[in-house]
Amino acid sequence: MASHRKPRSTGTRVAGIRTPALATAALTSVALLSQTANATPSDDGRPSLEEVEKKVDDLYRQAGSATEKYNAAKEKTAKQRKRVNNLLDDVAQRTQKLNEAREELGSFASAQYRTGAAIPQTATFLLADSPQDYFDQNQLMSRLTGRQKDAVDDYVTQQSETMKKRREATESLETLTESQNDLKAAKATVQKKLATARELLSELTAEEKARLAAIERKKQEEAARKAAELAKQQAAERERQEREQAAQRESGAGSGSGGSSGSTGTTEPSAPDASYGTKAEKALAFARAQIGKPYVWGATGPGSYDCSGLTQAAWKAADVTLPRTTYDQVNAGTTVPVSQAQPGDLVFFYDDLSHVGLYIGAGMMIHAPKPGAYVREESIYYDGEGSIHSVVRPA
Repeated sequence: MASHRKPRSTGTRVAGIRTPALATAALTSVALLSQTANATPSDDGRPSLEEVEKKVDDLYRQAGSATEKYNAAKEKTAKQRKRVNNLLDDVAQRTQKLNEAREELGSFASAQYRTGAAIPQTATFLLADSPQDYFDQNQLMSRLTGRQKDAVDDYVTQQSETMKKRREATESLETLTESQNDLKAAKATVQKKLATARELLSELTAEEKARLAAIERKKQEEAARKAAELAKQQAAERERQEREQAAQRESGAGSGSGGSSGSTGTTEPSAPDASYGTKAEKALAFARAQIGKPYVWGATGPGSYDCSGLTQAAWKAADVTLPRTTYDQVNAGTTVPVSQAQPGDLVFFYDDLSHVGLYIGAGMMIHAPKPGAYVREESIYYDGEGSIHSVVRPA
């Protein structure tokens, strides 16, 4: 997937996000749970449960990346198809005008025929591939009246413009074909990744599936713990800011008209204004109403969603237009630290930006996780702290 991955940005990547102690603890818990579940490949060559889990997770992530590539190709294809249709309509209109100009010249030819004048030259003009070359001949130009000359000029202009638009339409059709091929390739990639993941899971025994579920529960517990820790930090920060603001108000009241002397000089971190909170509430209300609907790659609702389709639809409910893909949504707002995340913010995951969720507060988000899952509330640490790429405030 390296062809469409974005390089890691040190400016937007969450600082200090890879913690050795946490990584060691997570690896230890997985190892303990999988010791009795074929920690090494079995004699028959089957992979261990841990290897299957890692492979399936990797496949789902790769499918997520391919899905965003599919979304981009689909959007490009729709725009190109619209351009082609507009060009074809324009060509049709210009062709009609060209025919009308030809008919007017034909009437002149008929008149010349009735009077017996200049029949060969007029007929040759009407049949010529390049009428302008023919009209450069002085003997024909001298026979044209002012009205006839205008008709000829109009015909030549219409013919030139029509040919130009036809070339544009042909080029656009070629581009559309390329976009459609990209769309098919991205779709095939997604389907292949998902089919491989399903095949791996289908080969697990009932006991292995139970142990895999236990590992997943352990990961969820750790994610919930980290979310609660973030919620506690954010609550403490809010209380600190409220105390400072109260102190500033008291200091300002005590100094009377010389209120400027009571400033503490403390720079508060940026916070969203009231209008953002109102819009965010609408976006979150929409997202909550989608909980329980299935993840379907490439879907934008209303019955199913992929990750970026859900965030786009949620903010659309608040009259805020977001781009279709995660690659573009990450640039559709202001990047903020995880510690300052507010309800409504977009949380992006992985170096290739293949996933996004809608922050709801207290370290939690609403997202469309992956194929086979449903829109749900979950900790932003669901795949470990190191998976978080950045947080963006879209409005």
